[in-house]
Amino acid sequence: MSVNKDCNRTSRLRYRLDDFWLSIGIFTFVFYCSLISNYTFASPVYNQLLQGGVAQTELGLKPTANINKQNQDVYFYAWGGDAQINAYIQWAAKKVNSKFNINLHHVKLSDTSEAVSRVLAEKSAGNNHNGSVDLIWINGANFATMSEHSLLLKHWAHKLPNFNYTDPTNNPAVTFDFGIPTQGMEAPWGQASLTFYYDSLAIDGSVNNQLPRTLHQLLNWSAHHPGRFSYPKPPDFLGMSFLKYALVVLHENSDETIKAQLSQVANEQNSQQVLSPLWDFLNQLHPTLWRSGQHFMQSGAQMRRLVDDTELSIAFTFSAPEVPAAVKRFDLPSSIRSYAMDDGSLSNTHFVAIPYNASQPQAAQIVANFLLSPEAQAHKQKTSVWGDKTVLISTTLSPEQQALFKTKTAPPSALPFNSIKRTLSEPHPSWVEVIMTGWQTRYGVNP
Repeated sequence: MSVNKDCNRTSRLRYRLDDFWLSIGIFTFVFYCSLISNYTFASPVYNQLLQGGVAQTELGLKPTANINKQNQDVYFYAWGGDAQINAYIQWAAKKVNSKFNINLHHVKLSDTSEAVSRVLAEKSAGNNHNGSVDLIWINGANFATMSEHSLLLKHWAHKLPNFNYTDPTNNPAVTFDFGIPTQGMEAPWGQASLTFYYDSLAIDGSVNNQLPRTLHQLLNWSAHHPGRFSYPKPPDFLGMSFLKYALVVLHENSDETIKAQLSQVANEQNSQQVLSPLWDFLNQLHPTLWRSGQHFMQSGAQMRRLVDDTELSIAFTFSAPEVPAAVKRFDLPSSIRSYAMDDGSLSNTHFVAIPYNASQPQAAQIVANFLLSPEAQAHKQKTSVWGDKTVLISTTLSPEQQALFKTKTAPPSALPFNSIKRTLSEPHPSWVEVIMTGWQTRYGVNP
């Protein structure tokens, strides 16, 4: 009996070993078949992805997913109020079409909140897979809103191959949006700072006509030159940027506990104390403004036209290269010069994000990765193109890639190199609504 039992055990063990090696053989055969089918006979689109430096596995995409679907349409919802930026997006569209067979459509917005509202409406209607927005240019309050309502695709941005060029470990600006962790929901696209510009013929440097280089100097200059300065009416982005710049500077000498409130969520308890200095400042500034502060322009473009018409002597922008480009187009006089305020420049990073219900989320990731490439970032930084500061860190680039960013001599109207000595962080996005509501209550007038 014991011999038979041992024989049976030996037989069963032999069968199990035979089954084990048979399974290994089948697995190996299937594995190599899959490699042959997915790579050897891959479509031209997939080969283009590899040639373009984009490994689909790094993007978190399955090799067989959507590869054979040529001419995929990606709808990029982005602000369309600047001719230079629009032209750059068209350049990018041609590039991703030739490299990846993707048709990138720029859906021009007057305000990013339009896209936010669209995605929110689609979610309310139960459209969770075939949304109309594939990619969105976003940051700040709009990102906070979409994140809060779970409207964005998560944990994809850090998987983009070109994301490594941003040195995220040592560069928190690409992983935080107005102090809020992006959690892989956004890929950085560019950086911008509030830049002032003026007519050098109107500001002659005399005793009462020195160029104002701080917020308080601006107030004093405007009092001596009434009607020569103003800002766009909120909720215009530039108008809100000026108000946030003023708010941050006005609290430079405040108690640390009060300054800390700017990085926290605004509420009824802290808003009155934090915003009180801003209202006091505006009460002094408004009577000195264009049209005595009783009327405000609607946009930065309108403010620029008033400078060109010599009604205003000083203005500002969040896109420094916009100034020399406008001079080149004869939209501003050649006497215009750009500068940064000594008390700081409000700065932030802007991103692209993918809605949770995007129709083409994988193709959108490929577009986002291209927008982060040294080629696209270097082209975007050229003053003649857009002039938007790159988010890539030069030490992560090869010498050949670094060479792409070398520029020619800037025109006289451009912001001088290294002009920004001090950057100011954006307040928490919740302050936008509080500032806008308070401004409308106190100063709301017809445009």
